[in-house]
Amino acid sequence: MTKQNNMIDGFVPRRTNNAPNAAPNYPGLERANAHSETGIRRDNGVMHSGEPALVRPSPVSRAEIDDSLREIDTSRPGLVAAKPQQPSRTRRRRTKRIVLVIVALLIVAGIGLAAKAFLASSNIFKGNLFGLVQNKPLKEDANGRSNILVLGTSEDDPGHGGAYLTDSIMIVSIDQKNKNAQMISIPRDMEVQYGRVCNTGTAGKINEFFNCVNTDWTSEQAEEQRQTEARKFFGDIVGLDIQYSAHINYSVMRDLVAALGGIRVTIESTDPRGQMDSNFDWKCGLGDPKVSAAERKRRCPPNGHFIDYPNGPVDLDAEHALYLAMARGDMEPTYGFGRSNPDREQNQQKILIAIKEKATSTGTLVNPATVMGIIEAMGKNLRTNFDTSEVGTLISLAKDMPSSSIQTSDLMKDGIMDGTGQPVAGKYNFAALRTYLKKKLTNDPIAKEEPMVEIYNASGVAGAAQKEADTLLGLGMLASADNAPAGKYDAKVLYVLNDKKPASRLKLEEIYGIKGQVAKPTFEYGSDADFVLVLGKVTPAN
Repeated sequence: MTKQNNMIDGFVPRRTNNAPNAAPNYPGLERANAHSETGIRRDNGVMHSGEPALVRPSPVSRAEIDDSLREIDTSRPGLVAAKPQQPSRTRRRRTKRIVLVIVALLIVAGIGLAAKAFLASSNIFKGNLFGLVQNKPLKEDANGRSNILVLGTSEDDPGHGGAYLTDSIMIVSIDQKNKNAQMISIPRDMEVQYGRVCNTGTAGKINEFFNCVNTDWTSEQAEEQRQTEARKFFGDIVGLDIQYSAHINYSVMRDLVAALGGIRVTIESTDPRGQMDSNFDWKCGLGDPKVSAAERKRRCPPNGHFIDYPNGPVDLDAEHALYLAMARGDMEPTYGFGRSNPDREQNQQKILIAIKEKATSTGTLVNPATVMGIIEAMGKNLRTNFDTSEVGTLISLAKDMPSSSIQTSDLMKDGIMDGTGQPVAGKYNFAALRTYLKKKLTNDPIAKEEPMVEIYNASGVAGAAQKEADTLLGLGMLASADNAPAGKYDAKVLYVLNDKKPASRLKLEEIYGIKGQVAKPTFEYGSDADFVLVLGKVTPAN
């Protein structure tokens, strides 16, 4: 059998069926004739012997061979271009194995992420895994709002005194239909009556109540009991139906901000220098004799203080976000925290909004590493009573609600609380706070009208006017109480001084069963009063 010559790049020339020995016409490569294999060449009809069968008049370049291959006319019968050699079976098997390993790793990673998400969600939320695919609407109060009590403790900080006190107390009220929210921070030092015996007795600061319910910090049942009773207790104080609660600690904020790669907040201090609190300068080396002042400045530029920011937007990493949320200017030198706790509360609200913005920003929630960090941060350190079937709704609200629709409240600036965290109206008097929140959170026309009602007691019953004032305050009215000037008064009289508040007038007439008079009292009254109510003496029937 004649040996077949392999050509360059693995191609083998194919011969036509009618001329099996015909040679392809490659430029620069000539074969004399079909009998050239015998070593005989014909030139002009003359036979020559002893010469090589193949004549190479000039070197053949790769480009020439490629051009020749492209010129092959495969349309001619019997002339087909050679097929490239197929990859070896071993190489195909190796490639398949690599692909299978990659797919397997992806599946394992996906299962791992899903498992971690499920385990974290089972720690955070109530319900089962199947609830995660639902989008159940949130529970609402009579005004169509979902109210969340957020309580922050520091039990994860070994060196922190009062680790089980809720030094951060916030209510977040969401209108899921109109996609807006209101954030209200409750002063941790506000004095309340516990309704039970706690460490400080039956009354004390509001931040002690959570730990007063029980002291078992390892049991899920104990945690659930604390949150259940806290929702009722705080709800009664502020006059809200609180359906949800969330208990967080330091690690939640630190780990969330770390997973998000930092956040941005805006410092808005009345001090033109911004805000500085030296209480955390130990993180710069303060107190360590081996650390010089120059080294402290190098660690904490520009002045050696860990919390030191000018007014305006600032970028915070996890540690700085955490300690800014704790800062209240309680150690000299300091500036920008003239109100102490209220300034801290405002920063806490800004940090939560910044976390929401970063978590829902483009690309953040599609990054597996970021998602895993968020899941781990929440799963270890967050406990709520949200159901798994409500998680999808929460995520949608966070994505669809613009930050401009999240309003914050400042109880001190709005005249509800004084500088010590107590109601301006007096200790244990939360009527004005309830009215304030009702106005902020309700569509009630009375709250929107903000009626001012002055109540004068002529009944001879001590405290009668104040009792009625408290009732009206609870309905969203602004009310004051005083004794009526000496004189004779009918049982009840309602003077209407402002007829542009019809909802309030109707409510007052309904409560007291009398018709309002568009007239002025014969005695002196406040210039800002919309209504004057006189509680006269009731004449016994004969």
